[in-house]
Amino acid sequence: MLLKTLPLADPGRPELSSPLGFLRWLQRGQRRGQVLATCWSLLEMGCQAALPLPVGLGVQAVVDGDSGALWRAGAFALALAVVSAIGTVLLHRQAVWNWIHAACQVRQLVARQASHLGSGLSRRIATGEIVAVGSGDVEKIGWYVELVARLRGAVVVWLGVSAAVLATEPVLGLAVLLGVPVLAASVWPLLGPFERRYTEQRALGGKATELAADTVAGLRVLRGIGGEELFLDRYRAASQKVRAAAVRSARIWSLMQAQQVLLPGLFVVGITWYGARQAAEGRISIGTLVAVYGATAFLAAPLRILGEAAHAWSVARVSAGRAVRVLSLTRTDSAGAGGLADPALSDLYDPVTGLTVRAGELTAVVCGDPDVAGALAERLGGHVPVAEGGRPEPSVRLGGVELDTVPLAEARAAVLVHDKEPVLLSGTLAALFDIPASGRVAPAEALAAARAEDVLDALVAGSAGLTGRGEAMRAEITERGRSLSGGQRQRLALARALLADPPVLVLDEPTSAVDAHTESRIAAGLRKNREGRTTVVLATSPLLLDRADRVVLVRDGRVAASGSHRELMRGEPAYRAVVTREEEPAPVGPGAEVPARVGERS
Repeated sequence: MLLKTLPLADPGRPELSSPLGFLRWLQRGQRRGQVLATCWSLLEMGCQAALPLPVGLGVQAVVDGDSGALWRAGAFALALAVVSAIGTVLLHRQAVWNWIHAACQVRQLVARQASHLGSGLSRRIATGEIVAVGSGDVEKIGWYVELVARLRGAVVVWLGVSAAVLATEPVLGLAVLLGVPVLAASVWPLLGPFERRYTEQRALGGKATELAADTVAGLRVLRGIGGEELFLDRYRAASQKVRAAAVRSARIWSLMQAQQVLLPGLFVVGITWYGARQAAEGRISIGTLVAVYGATAFLAAPLRILGEAAHAWSVARVSAGRAVRVLSLTRTDSAGAGGLADPALSDLYDPVTGLTVRAGELTAVVCGDPDVAGALAERLGGHVPVAEGGRPEPSVRLGGVELDTVPLAEARAAVLVHDKEPVLLSGTLAALFDIPASGRVAPAEALAAARAEDVLDALVAGSAGLTGRGEAMRAEITERGRSLSGGQRQRLALARALLADPPVLVLDEPTSAVDAHTESRIAAGLRKNREGRTTVVLATSPLLLDRADRVVLVRDGRVAASGSHRELMRGEPAYRAVVTREEEPAPVGPGAEVPARVGERS
C-alpha cells in the first residue's frame, strides 16, 4: 500500500452545507483508500463466511466415512483461514490509514481556519469548542470515515450469505435475508436519545476545556491573589457535570451493546432449532445443518459492524456539526475589492476612535484602559469585532481602503500586530526567526534593537553543545519560551516583529515586562530601527512616549488630544493623569468638591 506524507500539502476546500455533506466530502477525498478497504473487508469476511462450508463438508465426510473428502475439506478450510488472515492484516492497515488521513485532514482544516481568522476566531466561538473539535471530534469523524468501507463489505457479504443459504434452503435463506435488516433496524430507536445525550456531553466537555484553558493561562495571577481554590472548585463542578453526562450517554450505549448481543443470539438459536428439525426429519443432511448454522452464526459479525456504524454515525454527526460550525466562520473579505496602494506611504485611519496614523511616523497611543488598547490594536490589524447589537464595527482604512475587505494575505503583509502576550513556539532560534520578512533588517539588528543580548546568552547557556553567542541561532527554545523570564520572552518576540519589517507595525505594550533602563534603550533602538516606517505603539510609559513623533490620547473611545509627549504633559490633565498614574483634577467651580490628593482617603 502506498503511503501519503502527512500533513497534507493542501487539505482542500470542504463541503460545509451540512454535517453529512462534510463527511461525504472526506470520503471522496480518499477514494483509493476507501476502495482498498472495501476490497480487503470483502476478502476477510468473505473467507470467514465461507469457512462453515468446508466444516460442513468435513462433518458430512466423517458421517459418510469418506477420508479423501475429509482431507479435501481440511485443505479448503486451511486455505480460507490463510486468505482471511491476509485480508485481516491488509484491512487493518488500510482502515488505520483512512482513519488517520481523515483526522489529520480535519485538524489541518481547523488549524488553517484558526490562522485565517486570527484573533477574531476566539470572539466568535469559545476556545474550548475549538480545542474539542481539534482533539476528540476529529477522532470520531475519522472513525466514521474509516468504518464506511467495512460497512460496505459487511452488507455485500450478508447478501452473499443470504443468497447461498437461500439456494440451499429457501426458508432458512429467506429468514437470513430478512432477519438481519430487522435486527439492524432494532437499534435505531435508541440512536435519538443517545445522540441528544452525547451532544450534551460534548457541549459540557467544551465548556470544561475552556475553563481549564482560562485557568492555566491565568495561573500566575490566580496564585498572586489566592484564587486557585475558587477556580479549582469551578472546574471540579464543571468536570462533574461532564462525568454525569458521560454516564447518561454510556447507559444508552450499553443498552445498544446488549441488544446487539441478545437479538442476534436469539436469531441464531431460532435458525438452528429450525434446521435441526429439518435434519431430524431427514430433509437436510447433517453437513448442511452445520454449514447453515455456521453461516448464520457468522452473521453476528456484520450485525456488530452495523451496530458500530450506527454508533459511529451518531457521534460523527455531532462532531461533524461542530467542525462545520468552526469551518463556516468567514472573514469579510470582498472578492471585488481593490488592492492596497503602497502601504508604507498610506495613512492608517480608525473610524471608531477617529485615530489617524500618519505614514512614516512613530505614533504612540495612550488609552489608559488595557482592554481598550487591545481592542484598538486588533482593529488596526484588520480584525473587525462585533458590536453589542451583533453588527460588526467599521473597518480601519489603510490609504482609504477598508482593511477588512482586502484579501487576508495582502492585509497581513501590510499590517503586523505584535500582541502584548506573544507566543514563542519550541524549536531553534533560527526557526523562530524563519518568517516572511522584507530583508531590510538582519536578525542581529533586530536583536540589538530589542536589546536581547542577555537573551542570547541565556539560550546558549541552556543548550548543550553551544559555546558562544555566535552559535545562538542554533539554541533551543522550550515550549512557549518557559525557560526564559517574561521580559526575555517579550524582547525576543519584539525582535521577531522588527525582523519582519512590515510597512505598518502595531505594538501593544511591547516593554511592559522590562525594567526602566532596558526600556529606555529599547525605545531608542525601536526609533532607529523603524525610521521612515509607519509604527503604532500603544503604551503609557513616558520613556516610549517621549520618543514618538506624535502622541494621541484616546479617552471614552475617541481621540481626545494629540501632540508631543511634553506638550500633552503640560496642557492635558487627563493625559498627565494616565501617564503619571495620578488622579485627574476635578473641574473647579461653585459647589465642586475638592479632590483628594494621591495617597489620601476622603
